[in-house]
Amino acid sequence: MKITRRLLGGVFAAALASISFSQVTFAGTAQELGAESVIETIKKRGVIKIGLDLFVPWSMRDKNGDLVGFEPDVGRKLAADMGVEVEFIPTKWAGIIPALVAGKFDVIISGMTVTPARNLTVNFSEPYAFSGLTILANTAMTEGMTLEDYNSEDITFTCRRGATPCVFIQNKFPKAELLMFDEDGASTQEVLNGNAHATMASEPGPSQDARRNPETLSVPFNQAFDAGGEGFAMRKSDPDALAYFNSWIRRHNHTGWLKTTHDYWFRGDDWHDQVE
Repeated sequence: MKITRRLLGGVFAAALASISFSQVTFAGTAQELGAESVIETIKKRGVIKIGLDLFVPWSMRDKNGDLVGFEPDVGRKLAADMGVEVEFIPTKWAGIIPALVAGKFDVIISGMTVTPARNLTVNFSEPYAFSGLTILANTAMTEGMTLEDYNSEDITFTCRRGATPCVFIQNKFPKAELLMFDEDGASTQEVLNGNAHATMASEPGPSQDARRNPETLSVPFNQAFDAGGEGFAMRKSDPDALAYFNSWIRRHNHTGWLKTTHDYWFRGDDWHDQVE
């Protein structure tokens, strides 16, 4: 079939017009979706929805099944200051960022370390807490080992799936076998049972586990690895939310409320009776 230049030109022009219209429509839709800050949505709804995962002492269930820990305290204080109610939405760590992006909740407040890789998908507030990773080892299985000895095909690590320790272990100990679990508790249990040599998690979890199981577990190195800041995670293209959360964090860093609350959960033992 022979197509004339004039006809081809007309078809090409129509295609360009269609593409341009689609681009404008898509851009307009995206702009409309992002026009209202999540802060306005929260105020209208009267509830802030917070995504979190459960791991000691950031967030956990007490004996009555209620959420307690550093993050629930932060979330309740944030809600009170905003004049709204709070709804916590427990979410498995591996799916927590996709759930945020999909609009399942307004913000993640769950001890999430700020990393460049995560920042490609979500925005982070300024840090509201700082922690480092510690190795928790099966004492009998790792006796006499140096840090370099852990990077061996004969060594098995565990970690919570999708969490920062998994990435750190893969980079620091690339030769070791790595088993991933959905919860820190399951990861630690493998080490306690002798099915793995070591795990890694944020303090004070490893030190607390070692104190609870002194005959089996220990923290072999007095060293915090990959110390970084934890921030609130929020969807992209929301400068108002970023500004508000940063302002809230600065204020409560200044008043000392964040430090006092962090110290209660991370340095003290008064809360243990609530969950044990």
